[in-house]
Amino acid sequence: MQEILKKIEILKKEKNAVILSHTYQPAEIQDIADYVGDSYQLSVEATKTSADVIIFCGVMFMAETAAILNPNKKVFIPEPSSGCPMADMITVKELLFLKDKYPDYEVVCYVNSLAEIKALSDVCCTSSNAIKIVSNIPEDKGIIFIPDKHLGEWIKEKTQRNIILWDGFCPTHVRITAEKILAAKKEHPDAIVLVHPEVPKEARMLADYVFSTGGMCNFVSKDNHKEYIIGTETGIIHTLKKNNLNKKFYPVSDLAICPNMKKTNLELVAETLDGKGGKEVKVPQEISDKARKSLQRMLEMSK
Repeated sequence: MQEILKKIEILKKEKNAVILSHTYQPAEIQDIADYVGDSYQLSVEATKTSADVIIFCGVMFMAETAAILNPNKKVFIPEPSSGCPMADMITVKELLFLKDKYPDYEVVCYVNSLAEIKALSDVCCTSSNAIKIVSNIPEDKGIIFIPDKHLGEWIKEKTQRNIILWDGFCPTHVRITAEKILAAKKEHPDAIVLVHPEVPKEARMLADYVFSTGGMCNFVSKDNHKEYIIGTETGIIHTLKKNNLNKKFYPVSDLAICPNMKKTNLELVAETLDGKGGKEVKVPQEISDKARKSLQRMLEMSK
């Protein structure tokens, strides 16, 4: 272990590389990363780094986003097969059909989507800034929200906007059911419940708070409670425990694991830095230029 950690540090300096990790990544990856965060935080961090090389430990749409926002940097993903089922739930053909059906509507695209979908959208959002993004769109404008219906439904409730929802979802978050939350509350009666807005409504309604992963981390660091039931991918619990040593965290479900997020390991990171593994993420310029506009608009509207 120590040998590979030392190798990663040496290669990082040689390549002027930075390692970005999502909070759903394995603990060993979070621990070697220069920055750990949710998809919005990582999007911002990607635009601020002075590194020549970005090693993105997450899933493909995240690495694509970093590549789109940093056309002059090299972006690598250690495990190219790390996809996102939700991102695959809407195609270009289906989005074009929606745009034709609702020609005057703004397309708000959850960042958990492929580059070609972002390129056809008016603005992107993440779970941490979605309400702000939608609220900043003129009130007389209808909205097409893609691809996650559960996040979209939560936004619709919070903003009371006219929103057309697509039937996409996160297979990991739909495992967080109302029954599992009730069971967790019974087992840990002193804990408060935090859930991600990608969970189904019937489970979300049982939560004390609804947050993005970054929002959960920020809330817990300032909150006075000592016990929390966490309703999102279990990888975040490593982050929470590491930063809040005097608090206890319980997953709603041990099954809330994203298999794609868990594909990265230290060996793959080292091989990527050494040029022997991983994949450079390249988005065709025509798609990249269009997708960059929707991402930059997101960053501007989030300020």
